[in-house]
Amino acid sequence: MGLKAPGIITFMLSVILVVIAIVGKFFGATIPLISGHEFYVLLLSHALLVLGCMMRGL
Repeated sequence: MGLKAPGIITFMLSVILVVIAIVGKFFGATIPLISGHEFYVLLLSHALLVLGCMMRGL
């Protein structure tokens, strides 16, 4: 299986999700749908990044 770099949109979406999860967890921000689920947001972010590396056009 050949891997490639993810697209810029996929990468930036992953980075934004990580930053939102960190801000919600460590800085006490209340973010709807994310507060209390920071681990799952990080997991989703990393899964998106892995899929972006494995699939073309994502």
